Amino acid sequence: MAAHPAWVWPGGSFRIEGKDFCYRNEKAPTPPNRQSLAGHGCTKLMQFTGLNHFLPPDTMESLHLSRFGGSFMATMEQAAPKVAAGKVAVYKNFIGGEWVETHTGRSFENLNPADTRDVVGVFQRSDAEDVNCAIDAASEAYKKWRLVPAPRRAEMLYKAAEILIGRKEEYAQLMTREMGKVIKETRGDVQEAIDCGYYTAGEGRRLFGPTVPSELPNKFAMAVRQPLGVCAMITPWNFPMAIPSWKLFPALVAGNVAVIKPAQDTPLSTFNFVQALTDGGIPAGVVNIVTGFGSEVGTPMTQHAAVRAVSLTGSTAVGRVVGQEAAKTFKHCSLELGGKNPMIVLDDANLELALDGALWGAFGTAGQRCTATSRIIVQTGVYKKFVDELVARAQKLKVGNGLDESVDMGPAINKGQMETDLKYIEIGKGEGAKMLCGGHRLEGEAYKYGWFVAPTVFADVDPKMRIAQEEIFGPVVSVIPCDGLKNAIAIANDIEYGLSSSIYTKDVNKAFTAMRDLYAGITYINAPTIGAEVHLPFGGTKATGNGHREGGIGAIDFYTEWKSVYVDYSDKLQKAQIDRPE
Repeated sequence: MAAHPAWVWPGGSFRIEGKDFCYRNEKAPTPPNRQSLAGHGCTKLMQFTGLNHFLPPDTMESLHLSRFGGSFMATMEQAAPKVAAGKVAVYKNFIGGEWVETHTGRSFENLNPADTRDVVGVFQRSDAEDVNCAIDAASEAYKKWRLVPAPRRAEMLYKAAEILIGRKEEYAQLMTREMGKVIKETRGDVQEAIDCGYYTAGEGRRLFGPTVPSELPNKFAMAVRQPLGVCAMITPWNFPMAIPSWKLFPALVAGNVAVIKPAQDTPLSTFNFVQALTDGGIPAGVVNIVTGFGSEVGTPMTQHAAVRAVSLTGSTAVGRVVGQEAAKTFKHCSLELGGKNPMIVLDDANLELALDGALWGAFGTAGQRCTATSRIIVQTGVYKKFVDELVARAQKLKVGNGLDESVDMGPAINKGQMETDLKYIEIGKGEGAKMLCGGHRLEGEAYKYGWFVAPTVFADVDPKMRIAQEEIFGPVVSVIPCDGLKNAIAIANDIEYGLSSSIYTKDVNKAFTAMRDLYAGITYINAPTIGAEVHLPFGGTKATGNGHREGGIGAIDFYTEWKSVYVDYSDKLQKAQIDRPE
């Protein structure tokens, strides 16, 4: 299979897929950066921020909003890549094993959020016709793929994981460019995909089903797993390789085929992941990529009659709409949605450990995790000391371009998310919370072309304040006082979400009480609210999801259907529940 990028130049000649092309572009600017594009007629900057306030959240139109916060991606729309500024990689949709252009003739640019002059690539802005082609290709591939023995499918996934090891640094560097999080974290993102591949490959020789005794003589009873068919996957921008791996690996080992729409802010990492799958031997049509906006790609994916399962990681508002749409045609539907995760710190906690966890949980990935530690509930005996030290440590964090190994925190994913962060900071100040550090956009030469927000700590936060109830998805943490374990658990549970939770204590009785009473899909003891591993179920309660899980056996359960099989070798009619010995 040919590598996916084609190269486009400002003038002269170039080659795409073995063909020579010549053109002139007198208006093409140089160097190829965002500022030089202005006024040249090559591209049109789409200013989408704030538009979400005019779109009702419970409509399919809202699907074109980005992962959380309702902001649009920091990209530039342009006509089909006839001409682009400078040397820019143009990526096509991957359908039926071929890299193909969209039928719309439109595309968009993927920009580095730490430096928007850096154009990571040009991607296809697709529509329903492209989705239909991808689903047709997947449906055709399913006829053969479902018959490939599961252990053989697993071998291909294992090989893909091995390929990812060799490309880990390359893919991590590219991921930091398109997503912004620091290079140590993007290496971890790729590693999570590797881990998921290794784990899921093992499932190819399990895929267990129950074998049970029959109530009738000379009769055999068992249940087997069978694949669903075409699966539609809509993935977020914050873990642009790990989360696609959570969806694709278990779907494929179970015998399904897939059409995936990556987040429009970070499509390249999904391309790289699928390239590894293809190089690992996954046949044409088994995995297909269609890029574009949610209302133009995600909506027709969820509505298509041939799609038998939909898996979305996104906001609660969008998840509600996707769930309703999937229900119309009785699709399997897995929704992994928002979170507002509490970390409890009791008086007997190891305070140094708790502070380390708070800093990592709140400001890792610039707070752009569904599992981010966004509420810290601290017992009064250590409250002041904890707050003072947390503020001091937050102020020392180095913020900047994530490719710099010394940087602790990168930018917001786009302008809209940055503005959401700043909006909630103003809300917190207006509600009377004490802002002790941060609270502003970072300025200066190192930050002028990116979307950087200073790490922000609010103290003396009332649990009912909006900054303690609503998901911000940025580097903003609320510290809430409590008078003991019972009060802390009540505060932690008094929220619409239920994804992750944690407690710091040396008392094993209190730890087990928290494990029992915190109403969330995940609970950590003496660790922050982030750090899930691929071999355990991942997901949450209440508005965080609809009960399905990613990771571990939960993913296999979602991507398979049970079939009960009865083999009667008595050579006579036997009637269950009727033919009973006297």
